[in-house]
Amino acid sequence: MWCPSVSLSVWANAWLAGQAAPDDVLDALTAWAPTHSVTAYDAVAAGYTGLPWPDLDNAGAMSLLQTVRIAAGHRSAEDWQAPPAITLALPVPGDVRGLAVGTQFQRDALEIGEAVLISAPDGQAIGLVPEFECEDPDEMTAEVPIHAEVLWSVYSLPGVPVADHLDLGEAEYALRSTVREAAEALGALQLTPGGDDPRALVEEVLQANGRHAVPDHAPPRALRVLSTAAHVDAIIAVSSGLASIGTQSVSEVRIADEALRPLSSVVRAARGAAVSAILQSAWTQ
Repeated sequence: MWCPSVSLSVWANAWLAGQAAPDDVLDALTAWAPTHSVTAYDAVAAGYTGLPWPDLDNAGAMSLLQTVRIAAGHRSAEDWQAPPAITLALPVPGDVRGLAVGTQFQRDALEIGEAVLISAPDGQAIGLVPEFECEDPDEMTAEVPIHAEVLWSVYSLPGVPVADHLDLGEAEYALRSTVREAAEALGALQLTPGGDDPRALVEEVLQANGRHAVPDHAPPRALRVLSTAAHVDAIIAVSSGLASIGTQSVSEVRIADEALRPLSSVVRAARGAAVSAILQSAWTQ
C-alpha cells in the first residue's frame, strides 16, 4: 500500500510546513532502504536545483531534502491551499493523470508506477521518480527490496497539470462499496484447497507495510481510508495468487479477474485522496 513516493510526499510536506524535522523525513525514507541518493535527469533540472551536471555522481539524502526545498520555493499558508506544492502520482497504463504528457518523466513514472511532483509559486516544477537499486538481484522481494538503495531521478517539467480532485468521503464510500461487490464475486468461486491460509497471507502483507509511519497532523479519516485501502490491496494480492492457481476452469479465472480489476482502480483513487488530505492538513493545523 505504501511506496517511497508516498513516504517522501507526506513527510517532506510536513517538514516544509514546520510539522516535522529533517530527521523525521530521513527516518521515513530509511524504512524503504538504508541509502537514498538523488541525481538530475537533465540540465534544466540540474540548473534549477543545484544538482551536479553533467557529472552524474549521485548526491545523498540531505541533497534530496535540499532539492525538495528549492523546488517548493517560498510559500505562505495561502500559497499552499490549492494545490499543494507537493503532489503524488500513481500512474498505470491508461491513466496517467497528473503527469506532463509526452515527457520522459511521464514514461519513467509510468514504468515505476509512482512519482512525486513539486511546484513553486512562480510556476517552475520538477518531478521525482524513485528506483530501487540492488547489487544482487536475488535480494529483491515482491514487496520491498532488501539492502537496496533508492535512487531519485529529478526531471524538469513544463508545469504540473491539475489533477482531478476526489473527495475523501466519496473515495471512502467507493472503496467500501466496491469491496462488497468484489467479495461477493470472489465468494462464488470454487477454489481448490491450498496449503496456505489466505487470512494469514493477508496479515503478512499488512505487517510488511506496518513499519511506515504517518505524520501526526494526518486527519483520522485519511488514516482510516489508507488503512482500508491497504487491507483491500493485501486482499487483491493474495486473491490474485489464489485465483490463478486454485480455480477449476477458465471461466472462473475470468470471473476472478473481473472481480479484482475494479478494486485496484478504486484502491489507487482512495489512496491518492487520502494522501492529498494529509498533504493539505499540514498547512491547516
